This record gives sequence, structure tokens and C-alpha cells, in this order.
Amino acid sequence: MADSKAAAAVRKLAEPLCEELGLFLWDVKLEKEGANRYLRVYIDRDGGISIDDCEALHRPLDKLLDEYDPIDGSYIFEVCSPGLARRLERPEHFEVCIGDEVRVRYIRPKDGEKEFIGTLKSFSPGEITVLRDGEEVNVKLSETAFVKLYDDADWQAELQ
Repeated sequence: MADSKAAAAVRKLAEPLCEELGLFLWDVKLEKEGANRYLRVYIDRDGGISIDDCEALHRPLDKLLDEYDPIDGSYIFEVCSPGLARRLERPEHFEVCIGDEVRVRYIRPKDGEKEFIGTLKSFSPGEITVLRDGEEVNVKLSETAFVKLYDDADWQAELQ
């Protein structure tokens, strides 16, 4: 099964468990790192998550993964937080983050800029509106390298 199809199958297994536990399923990724493949299930909730939240999802989801076996081959299974400077990729990511500060990086400079920080004002398929210095900036997602929640510490580390 292709990795994207496998991740979608895992998402279907994880969503009801997350709802039951009061968690928000942020994303499911099946990625190769070196010789290993990792299945990472990213979760969140208002106020953040703890290691107990990760464990509460890991145990029942691990049983379902064994039962339904949606992934060919071996992998390392992790349940984790998407982090403070998480990427916004899915429509529900943008919708839940309206009103939050975001960091937008373009693929190619636009109007002389490669990236900027502003407040996510709205989302429509393929486009976001970001409030920057009192002005609305319309951003086509196809022109971005990424859109992340803004984390000052992350930003400062990249500048060094």
C-alpha cells in the first residue's frame, strides 16, 4: 500500500479514538528516515498535550494497527505533539488556527520578500489571508514553501 494510502487508513482508525479521548488528530505521517520507516500520529488539544495523552492513544491504536495491518512492512510507531511551530497543511489546520500568528515562507521571493509573520485572518481552499502591519495579504498556498504557527524561539534559532 502506498504511504499516503496507508496514512489515510491509519487516520480512519485514529479519528474515533481521538474523539473519544478528547484529542484533535493533527496529522498522520508515514516517513522514511535512513533505513527506518516511522508512523507518526500527531495529536493536540486545547491547552496542549502530555505524555499521558500520547500513551492513552498509543495503546488502543497500536492494537488496531495490529488487527487491521494497514501498513506493508515494518515501521516504528510514535504518537506525539505537532510542536509549537507546527506546519499548517490541511484545511482543518488553517481553520483551527484563525486568529493565531503564522510564519509564511514563499517558494520564490514575492514583492522582494521570502517570508513574513502575521495573523491568520481567513482560509479558503488554496488561499489564506494574513493580517500584517494592519494590511491584509492574500497568499496562494501553491506559492508557499510552508505556513507554520509562529514560534519566536524557532524563528530566532534559524537566524543564527
